Amino acid sequence: MLSTSQRTQIKKSARKANFEQKNLHQIIDESLIAHIAIEDSTGPIVIPMLAWRVENNVYIHGAKNSRLIRQLKQAKQTCLTFTLFDGWVLARSAFHHSAHYRSAVVLGQFSAIEDNQEKDRLLNLFIEQIAPNRCSDVRLSNQKELTATDLLVIPLTEASVKISNSGVNDDNADLDVQAWAGVLPYRTVVGPLEPSEDLHSSIPTPDYSKAYDNRWFEQ
Repeated sequence: MLSTSQRTQIKKSARKANFEQKNLHQIIDESLIAHIAIEDSTGPIVIPMLAWRVENNVYIHGAKNSRLIRQLKQAKQTCLTFTLFDGWVLARSAFHHSAHYRSAVVLGQFSAIEDNQEKDRLLNLFIEQIAPNRCSDVRLSNQKELTATDLLVIPLTEASVKISNSGVNDDNADLDVQAWAGVLPYRTVVGPLEPSEDLHSSIPTPDYSKAYDNRWFEQ
């Protein structure tokens, strides 16, 4: 179960709150994009970043001169959001149109991982998540590249999850309106692979489908 705090209490549409840790993990793993909030001398800003999960931690990486990375390394409080859009709910009245979605909010502080060997391991785990067995094919990061990269981690100790997946919620007075009602699903489709123009013809096409389950493209 997710931990609860005053900051993670869902007040608006509280019935959509979900407290299962597995759902938090699934949203992060499927999204892989965190919108991260910081505030500097220019004011508040939210920046999207690639993010990945290993066990109960979320990681991001970036160049040392990145404004976002510099701010987060100061151990200031921040907020990450992950959102998956699953479809439109089309009601008989304009007012009751809504959406299916899964969202997660993570609160806390980032800390830096300084050891290059640990950076390499965690960055390679990210590559393996998006393309299984790829690290055995590519040139791995060298010490210069690892030293130039900052890797930050935030624990999933304070987080909330909200899932909207209910059907049409029309008023009884609108049930006789002669308009189609139901759900217009959205689905993310992954693949097929598009080879680089300079790829040697002797290199076979790899199979990364097992990382994406039913989201993998099928002809």
